[in-house]
Amino acid sequence: MLDRTLGLRFVRIALGHVEREYPNKLDHVMNGPEDVRAPRALHPIFYGSFDWHSCVHAYWLLARLRRRFPGTAEADAVGALFDARLREESVAAEVAYLRSRGARGFERPYGWAWALMLQGELERHRDEAGRRWAARVRPLAEAFVQRFEAFLPLCTYPVRAGVHSNTAFALLLARAYAAASGNAAFAAVCAECARRWYGRDRNYRALEPSQDEFLSPTLIEAALLRDVLPPAEFRDWLAQFLPAPDDDAFERLLSPVQVSDRSDGKIAHLDGLHLSRAWCWRLLVDAFDTHEALRSRVLRAIEMHLDAGIAHVAGDYMGEHWLASFALLALDPDPT
Repeated sequence: MLDRTLGLRFVRIALGHVEREYPNKLDHVMNGPEDVRAPRALHPIFYGSFDWHSCVHAYWLLARLRRRFPGTAEADAVGALFDARLREESVAAEVAYLRSRGARGFERPYGWAWALMLQGELERHRDEAGRRWAARVRPLAEAFVQRFEAFLPLCTYPVRAGVHSNTAFALLLARAYAAASGNAAFAAVCAECARRWYGRDRNYRALEPSQDEFLSPTLIEAALLRDVLPPAEFRDWLAQFLPAPDDDAFERLLSPVQVSDRSDGKIAHLDGLHLSRAWCWRLLVDAFDTHEALRSRVLRAIEMHLDAGIAHVAGDYMGEHWLASFALLALDPDPT
């Protein structure tokens, strides 16, 4: 479980990179020389952490841990950062970027979902400062809700890759935002897509892992359906969806992977796979309550994946700029 010592360590890690502008990997379409601009000029809030989406989920981590561990020097530092960066004019500039030519697919769907997760966390803050930040950032979240609502009817097929384009991950985070903000209509839109895309999947046998995945296509889909389906219906679906417990494909989902070079940003994704698998298995483990031996295997897999992932949340910047957020998901999956 998450404790104060580890949580505040994550805060210090994130504070060390959310305002670090370089190195930077932009998702930016240039239509002419006037569009050649530095990250901070394009994104007055989310210009750090190597890329836009990592900066967004670093802000989510900071907001979450400020709420979890108030009254600390680290929480005060987060408050000072949010007062400086989460200003109405800066949010307006982030929203305006979405209207720029070529930005229709900007950060779709991963960054969209993390922006909603940030807003969902801010909506849970009950102090005056938290309410102020939530009100300021809300227009950006509303813009991404509109983007989801426009895009999902056009998205005929799901994306099952274990990277940023994965649609199950995006829907799961979007529904977490919908729950926090009380947007039942948006939650229902996401649920309808989840049923349409995944509800009839059976005996799913993805060849996992791939070399640069940080999500398990199998487990993230199962975690989404757990959130969407009633418990009895979900248990039936899961029993038909997962490989048989004695199948090598199931054992691969339980086994940590080899990370050969953490200075390679793509290979470092596999440390994120450890953490996201631990998160998903924690969400799924109660479905095995009537199968004690299988439940024990899953609990052991959670422990092994956490051990493998948390050891590397800091070190090389290719992992350090984002892994703590996934560690927080794994250690603290319940946002309440």
